[in-house]
Amino acid sequence: MKYLLITGIGGAIGTMCRWLVQVGIGRYMTIAWPLGTFVVNVSGCFVIGLLYGLSNKYAWMTMEWRLLLITGICGGYTTFSSYAYESISLIRQGNYFYFFSYVLCSVIVGLLATVGGVALIR
Repeated sequence: MKYLLITGIGGAIGTMCRWLVQVGIGRYMTIAWPLGTFVVNVSGCFVIGLLYGLSNKYAWMTMEWRLLLITGICGGYTTFSSYAYESISLIRQGNYFYFFSYVLCSVIVGLLATVGGVALIR
């Protein structure tokens, strides 16, 4: 129950941060390209990379801190950062086949699932 609450609190913080960034960018940049989502995804990937590095380097990054910061806040901010983190982990483990299949399947199947959901509603 403790881990669930830690993750949930982090997720709420991350979701609010995502909304603030997207609204802030949308207020000042009015273009058709989804710049707010792009900024959220890239900044989330950068932050999760920093946290991944810290968790490997320092002992203070306990399971509770990883759940709050990485799973909770970064996961609530953008699931794309988790996708990038998992992809890089596969490369570091030398699992190149799994890396390429995960990346390709995530993008292709994700897009097809979105098209399928839209088509089902029509």
